Amino acid sequence: MYGHFGSKEALQLATFDAAVEQFRQLVPARVPRTATGIERLRHLCDAWIDYLEHGGIAEGGCFLTAAATEFDGRPGPVRDAVAQAAGRWLAYLEHLAAAAVETGDLPPDTDPAQIAFELNGIAMSANQAIQLQRDDAAPQRARRAMHRAAGGR
Repeated sequence: MYGHFGSKEALQLATFDAAVEQFRQLVPARVPRTATGIERLRHLCDAWIDYLEHGGIAEGGCFLTAAATEFDGRPGPVRDAVAQAAGRWLAYLEHLAAAAVETGDLPPDTDPAQIAFELNGIAMSANQAIQLQRDDAAPQRARRAMHRAAGGR
């Protein structure tokens, strides 16, 4: 396998890139283009939890969360790629929260970065509860927590 990629690191980077693309197709791409403001953010949260619940590349939960956990303390190109992808994702969540503020769905004093942080934390916790604890109630708990963090119900 390494022969095709040239090195273990190149294989890891290619695998990570494939996981990011799959995540894009299974989460953000599922948000209806007609949704705006808070509804767009809520659709994204639901798609995200569906992804965590039903898996992506393979059984075993969110590949991106696993990669973040494995590489967060290691230097190098794989860690850099994981950190960049995580940063882009947080920026996207923040953008959606800011759009909900602009449409008046969230109060003007809402901190979009805080919403992004909370949603990401909920997803990481949900992934662990689903995978490690085998908690069947975790997806629904995570949906409720995300909707609450995103401004309501």
